[in-house]
Amino acid sequence: MSTRGINFLDQWLSNNLSGIVGADVISVAEAIQKLFADAKAIGINSAEIEEETGSVYETVLDAIVHHDGGVAE
Repeated sequence: MSTRGINFLDQWLSNNLSGIVGADVISVAEAIQKLFADAKAIGINSAEIEEETGSVYETVLDAIVHHDGGVAE
């Protein structure tokens, strides 16, 4: 993952986890769509985020599952 991509993903998760409804397939898919749309809006393409994650879906799902009181673990 590029430094810019990982920094964006980390910041995006910190700012958006509380707004994600749950760890179901639809909520995670909608979160990923928003993640990529927000990234695109500032000139970061999805490949920069996807390069090293293996699965953006699993990364976002893991962040949701481990989210506790507004802080991603």
